[in-house]
Amino acid sequence: MKTIGLIGGMSWESTVPYYRQINERIKERLGGLHSARIILYSVDFYDIERLQHAGDWDAAGVMLAQAAHSLEIAGADFLVLCTNTMHKVAAAIESSTSIPLLHIAIPTARQIVDAGHHTVGILGTRFTMEQSFYREKLEQQGLDVIIPTAAERDVVHSVIYEELCLGQVLPASKLAYQKIMENLVQRGAKAIILGCTEISMLIQPSDSSVPLYDTTAIHSLAAADKALAP
Repeated sequence: MKTIGLIGGMSWESTVPYYRQINERIKERLGGLHSARIILYSVDFYDIERLQHAGDWDAAGVMLAQAAHSLEIAGADFLVLCTNTMHKVAAAIESSTSIPLLHIAIPTARQIVDAGHHTVGILGTRFTMEQSFYREKLEQQGLDVIIPTAAERDVVHSVIYEELCLGQVLPASKLAYQKIMENLVQRGAKAIILGCTEISMLIQPSDSSVPLYDTTAIHSLAAADKALAP
């Protein structure tokens, strides 16, 4: 079994299910008392969030590259970045180590395409929805991506940072997200990507009229399967 290097803490609320879901997958596949070999480097999200909103992605990339390098030295065989947004600095992380990074968008896109969907909506931070670094990965796998309107993006973004990252799950926010998802469906989305690792705290499959793709769960299972691959 390979050792997984997790870069977490962005936020820690969504890093917790990564640890649980990876271990559940390992137990499902190997049985008995088996669990995953994991090394976790958890950053202080306060520092990362300030750099995000200041637009200082280079400094954020340096911080996560240092985390990745530490995990490689500690014995990780590959890296899992437990966040969608910070894949914006994936290149900085990859250039800092000799071990591979399992990009969150790739297994997500492949699962959607395998299910026969090609037009998807996406919910995430404003950075993930608006910038090209994430959508391009999805489009390279054959997906057409629809994002919410500007006003809707403001709602999605604020709920993530002001509520979910603080562990708050509010009924009013669930209703707002459901309305935004239905608007994406009306605009042609045949599936919706929960493109922020905290959103699955708020939204479940029963809340949508089309299939939902939870990037936290998909990434976790892909990490476990990679750890067990020959």
